[in-house]
Amino acid sequence: MKLYYSPGVSSLAAHIVAKEGRIPLELVKVDLKTHRTESGEDFLGINPRGYVPALKLNDGELLTEGTVILEWLADEAPSASLMPTDTMARHRVRQWLAFIATELHKQCFYARAEMGPDTSTIARGKITRRLAEVNERLGRTPFLAGESFTVADAYLFTIVSWMPRFEVDLSAYPHLKAFAACMLERPAVREALTQEGLLGALIDRLN
Repeated sequence: MKLYYSPGVSSLAAHIVAKEGRIPLELVKVDLKTHRTESGEDFLGINPRGYVPALKLNDGELLTEGTVILEWLADEAPSASLMPTDTMARHRVRQWLAFIATELHKQCFYARAEMGPDTSTIARGKITRRLAEVNERLGRTPFLAGESFTVADAYLFTIVSWMPRFEVDLSAYPHLKAFAACMLERPAVREALTQEGLLGALIDRLN
């Protein structure tokens, strides 16, 4: 299988989940500005939407959309328990995936400085309110869905790793900051970050 990724963007969550599940992947780095892979291949010919992650399966099928890829990878490694088998518990993880995608990930797009001061300020305000909700949750359970790591935690960590770019001070969210520190100690997370050349920078940013 091939995971099309770019360092530090949302594809990091899929990379972490693959490492957690010990799923062998060929990593294909994509330049999101030129839409070329590191070998010069036209990425738009692979995924016309032009974004990562994209996962090419062994049979040639292509999966896109980050949350779908996270669930697919979890199902490929059932012994890693990255998604619950209980129906309601599984829906709770999906609930968090949807929350992260719509209430955090999407808002990060609008929080960028190039969107203009008014738009970015409004978006950062929304992000901080949602982070407060996540912080409260993590004050009650070590992971989003309870006592065990799931794909939702990989996705949350990826988004949290972006917060310094938006001048969001994680010290205002002590449980979330502790979560990020815990994630940085997970071997699979460190392995994925090392492969993407991000480990040292993220340790500095998140501590």
